[in-house]
Amino acid sequence: MILLDGKTASQAVKESLQQRVTSLTAAGHKKPHLAAILVGTNGASETYVASKVKNCEEIGFASTLVRLDENVAESVLLAEIDALNNNDDIDGILVQLPLPKQINEQKVIEAISPAKDVDGFHPVSVGKLVQGLNTFIPATPYGVMLMLEHFNIDTKGKHAVVVGRSNIVGRPMSILLSSNTKYGNCTVTICHSHTKNLTEICRQADILVAALGRPEFVTADMVKEGAVVIDVGITRVEDATAKKGYRIKGDVAFAEVAAKAGAITPVPGGVGLMTIAGLLKNTLQAYENRAKILGD
Repeated sequence: MILLDGKTASQAVKESLQQRVTSLTAAGHKKPHLAAILVGTNGASETYVASKVKNCEEIGFASTLVRLDENVAESVLLAEIDALNNNDDIDGILVQLPLPKQINEQKVIEAISPAKDVDGFHPVSVGKLVQGLNTFIPATPYGVMLMLEHFNIDTKGKHAVVVGRSNIVGRPMSILLSSNTKYGNCTVTICHSHTKNLTEICRQADILVAALGRPEFVTADMVKEGAVVIDVGITRVEDATAKKGYRIKGDVAFAEVAAKAGAITPVPGGVGLMTIAGLLKNTLQAYENRAKILGD
């Protein structure tokens, strides 16, 4: 069994990005600059954003964190996005999701300039992805593809089953795995809450991607012998015996599935780290795209 270690794979991506940034700054260019907006003080969101900022610093990117109150008006958030859109020093913008109920999430996504949409959620980015055009890929599916590439997982002609159909992971994941690329060319089945015979379908998968947000939902009886199992789930589960009062669980029952899988991602230490690698790659791409436009 191969452990698809996100730490190893993400480090390789970050080293490559760091070399590129070093070469850019040595030539007198500015650093790529990522701006993140965090609304409220949700514990998980705080952790994610802090990790993104830390990784930017590690590879030589500039980063800006805009903090807004939990009760902020939607108009104030949109004004912050507009200011970042019009700031030529900012290359990429992300708004940490989820957002409070008074804010229309789709309106916020569409407010970000497509040229700075490093999360890859804007309809322009999604449309280009569907058509196979060069675009920003949502960071988590992008991270999964980077992981498949790092470990040279053969995907051509394989049957991939994606459990989950969210716009953030499931749908773009299915598009990428079915695309005519080196680490695509799969035949893809998408499963969801209304799928009948889910266990039987999952058991047919050469590559199984679990992205439904239900801790340890995928058990050994749902997995084909030797399958590649990608666990996208990350949920805090209360546990009084744990130091922090909770444990991080994936969508896959790791111990029992690992005994059967040919390759598997751990949680934590798997796809989560690759998500940040995908985001950083998108930010560099935004920087390079904009440098051409601005004549830098």
